[in-house]
Amino acid sequence: MDEKKLVEAMQSHLDNLTKPRGSLGKLEEYCIKMASIQGKVPPKIEKKGVYVFGGDHGISDEGVSLYPKEVSFQMAMNMLSGGAGINALSDATGWDVIVVDSGIDWDFPPDSALNAKNRLIRAKISRGSRNFYKERAMTEEETEAAIGKGRELAEDAVRQGYNMVAVGDLGIGNTSTAAAMLIAAGMDADAIIDRGTGIDEKQLAHKKRVIKEGVVNRRPVKNAYSILQEVGAPDIAMMTGFILGLEGRGIACVIDGFPVSSAAYMAYMINPKITNYLFAGHLSKVAGHRIVLSAMGLSPIVSLEMHLGEGTGAVVGGFIVQLALACALNMSSFDSVDVSGKDIEEQKY
Repeated sequence: MDEKKLVEAMQSHLDNLTKPRGSLGKLEEYCIKMASIQGKVPPKIEKKGVYVFGGDHGISDEGVSLYPKEVSFQMAMNMLSGGAGINALSDATGWDVIVVDSGIDWDFPPDSALNAKNRLIRAKISRGSRNFYKERAMTEEETEAAIGKGRELAEDAVRQGYNMVAVGDLGIGNTSTAAAMLIAAGMDADAIIDRGTGIDEKQLAHKKRVIKEGVVNRRPVKNAYSILQEVGAPDIAMMTGFILGLEGRGIACVIDGFPVSSAAYMAYMINPKITNYLFAGHLSKVAGHRIVLSAMGLSPIVSLEMHLGEGTGAVVGGFIVQLALACALNMSSFDSVDVSGKDIEEQKY
């Protein structure tokens, strides 16, 4: 079925449910988009996984974050043990948690010592990025390897049977990397750079100076690949490859906050069609998030002033999409019950 007929069939299905036309608002839009992604009416979500990409960032050496880089490993271990915010939300809403070690500067214990419930994918490209204020963040080989590994992980999502995946981030300094990438792509530095982990005004001024000068030091950049190489990081490059690798897989992808959205924007620069299967899970409290989502033409599903990362906003937004599909799948139709569609349409709500 071609795209136009698929959309028409999904709209007809929604209009035949026992409700006034359009009364489920954006939930109906999500149903139509999911039908387009899956190529069937009505679409279903039977299995969901959140991939949390972890990595350390060399720019943290410049004092742009409140926390030392060892916190990245500690956060990952807490996630693997089931004690993080993403675990609590995922357990409540039916997501598998997959932690991807893209470049955390620490060695993880063997699988036998980890909680089997939450999966660790060992995909370390390097022990974090280099400090882009002083040198190129990654080599060309590292950049290509990270993007390629991300594409391989999209294959993993297919093998796992996921209908929907969420993308989360984990790593000290990643908001600085994300900001630098978007500035290098042409966005306004002062509108993009934010406090991240909650630094004060003096620290924010320092962070702005370091990022702005760091981007200038790495110019010129030609495209998304060179941006990732010059000021990016293995975890963000791997997210980029993951998002690109989901094209044509019939899997919806829900992106989380600012760092993940910077990776999505790199993927968008490479292939603008990715937005056909992307959902913006939420609007982060981070200032630049609205800007990058708008640049991709994406509207956030929820706005809860969250800025935790880890994929938390993505799993909340993705669950709302699943609720939309529950209506499409489980509501009665006018054809199946003794209710006049005209009577329903004329009710005042």
